Amino acid sequence: MTALSRNQVVLKPAVASKGGIVAAQNRVAAEIGSEVLESGGDAVDAAVATSFALGVLEPWMSGPAGGGAMVIWRAEEAKAYSVHYGMRSPADLDPADYPLSASGTASDLFPWKSVIDDRNVEGASAVAVPGTVDGIGIAHERFGRVPWQDLLRPAAVSARRGFQIDWYASLIIASAARSLAKDPDAAMLFLEDGQWPPVPPWTALDERRIKNPTMADTIDHLAAEGFREFYDGDVAKQLSSDVQAKGGSLSLDDLRAYHAEIRPAALVPYRNGGFYLAPDLTAGPTFAAVLHHLTENLASPCGDPDSQAYCVYADAVDAAYRTRLAEAGDNEAPRNPACTTHFSVVDRHGNMVAMTQTLLSVFGSRVVSPSTGLLLNNGIMWFDPEPGHPNSLAPAKRCLMNVCPVIGEMEETRFAIGASGGRKILPAVVQISSFLMDYRMSLEEAFHQPRIDLSGGPALVADDRLPHAIIEALSARRRVLTTKHTVYPNAFACPIGVMRRGEINYGASEIMSPWADAVSEKHAGGAA
Repeated sequence: MTALSRNQVVLKPAVASKGGIVAAQNRVAAEIGSEVLESGGDAVDAAVATSFALGVLEPWMSGPAGGGAMVIWRAEEAKAYSVHYGMRSPADLDPADYPLSASGTASDLFPWKSVIDDRNVEGASAVAVPGTVDGIGIAHERFGRVPWQDLLRPAAVSARRGFQIDWYASLIIASAARSLAKDPDAAMLFLEDGQWPPVPPWTALDERRIKNPTMADTIDHLAAEGFREFYDGDVAKQLSSDVQAKGGSLSLDDLRAYHAEIRPAALVPYRNGGFYLAPDLTAGPTFAAVLHHLTENLASPCGDPDSQAYCVYADAVDAAYRTRLAEAGDNEAPRNPACTTHFSVVDRHGNMVAMTQTLLSVFGSRVVSPSTGLLLNNGIMWFDPEPGHPNSLAPAKRCLMNVCPVIGEMEETRFAIGASGGRKILPAVVQISSFLMDYRMSLEEAFHQPRIDLSGGPALVADDRLPHAIIEALSARRRVLTTKHTVYPNAFACPIGVMRRGEINYGASEIMSPWADAVSEKHAGGAA
């Protein structure tokens, strides 16, 4: 029995504009991206600025020392591209350095067998080779119009100014305070007196901020020297030296050898349109399998999604995940939050970017590089520490990710969506995509439509706003738990999306996220 109000209604209207829109999990970062669009920048330019801004303003979710994937739509070419910048295990990593404990499962996202001292979860030994900077760098090199240094400048300014410690920031920091306290540099940056997160007083006038001048210097250096400086130059030397000094295996050679991939994205047909997906070690192939199931089993939709539709969603995701777990080795437990962010961009010309970037866990490895000011990933946790499995830990191996950025199209409509939330990402992106394509909902309607989650836990989780008939139909087929859609903890993923219908652009964000928002450029034809 919950004490939460049953009468509270939360709405977040979608933004509509004839100009470009950036939708992100942090409003300030979205504003930085929209300013790039307003100055004449391309969607990819805005993505670069937003990516670095999010690493500063929402550091526990992503940053330059992470990885991910994006899908890009080029309106003039009528062509899509995927960029894969997933993390890799270091070449000198020795699986023997991750001995299994006698019993139990890991303390974080994945229910692998527990490793002694959680060496694959926390600390420098959990750090994988990051890819985000190279991914956005090659995308900008190919499609960008605004000078690289101009796009990074707002993030550096934000790092020096710091982000405000409001109640939401305090809540997130508190959730990881015990782990952050283990690393002196992380404790110095995020905690108060090395122990407790700063908690704002009962007033809206508090102006305390977390500043990171060292990260600002790093971003300025990358701005001046180019994105490969992160892999070949002084930043690479500082980063690898810091990780090794703290007991990790990331080397300068690992960084020098890293290269993200950009390639054309083929259309996966669906109904009278289709989807462009991220390939390989993402949730893209699993999403394609779900589409096949929906095509065969979802009856010709009319009206609103009914009991049959939600049962098909559950069966489709369940079947696709079973295949993924058997063949790819991803086996994440849904009990803990993942550290991922997604943002979507559409410019006034119809170019789009759906971009997901992650440190994996909240605050990644909970380790900060003192020379660069960067919070580091814990990508090693993506691997199964037990040998002999599809995703077992090994040196110089690519990580299997749950990210699922997609670009969908139908008739005069195109949309770019994705989400954060670990294995909850795929069910959310599937349902919102179906709401848009099968039920012809607006972006706002799709983001407010209640969802279900079936991502590997003991039961299907259903939003308690769903009609009783749908809950009953789902319960007849599997165990169902109902829950409120709340800010924290959130039983569902955090979706972000943009849409272009005709000449009008739209943007929407997760309705329960207090920071997420869509921001349009101000002077490009005005609001719709």
